[in-house]
Amino acid sequence: MAEASRTGHDTPFAATFRRGLERLVNKDTAGWVSMFAEDGAMEFPFAPPGYPERLEGRAAIAEYMRGYPDIVDLASFHVEAFHQTVNPDVVIVEFSTSGRAIPTNRPYTMRYVGVITMRGGEIVNYRDYWNPLVAAAALGGAEAMVSAFAQEAR
Repeated sequence: MAEASRTGHDTPFAATFRRGLERLVNKDTAGWVSMFAEDGAMEFPFAPPGYPERLEGRAAIAEYMRGYPDIVDLASFHVEAFHQTVNPDVVIVEFSTSGRAIPTNRPYTMRYVGVITMRGGEIVNYRDYWNPLVAAAALGGAEAMVSAFAQEAR
């Protein structure tokens, strides 16, 4: 159990985050979004041109996630590590998902690093580091990926 404690796998945040990922596998995007504070934000530092770089507020995050089950069918996730930081409100999460891209039926396997800031048990900022090249390959190209997640297109 010492290893779990050292990597943060046994913290209340870890349990909450795992439930959130299970919700995404179960296509419950509202459940995922419920982890965010009303004024929470989601950032995509590696966003390609045309892809949202920052979503402000739970409503914007909900809108972004609304069509997710029609884009990616997640079958599983695996959390590699939770890293506590010197700031007790910030956690770094390494995890991966696998499934398929619905528009192309191609495999979707992605590794993520999330830098998550909490306040009062809710996410106030989630910096989502992922590889857009992997997503583009699964979804049929960069333009297809950007248009799949473009809020204006929905």
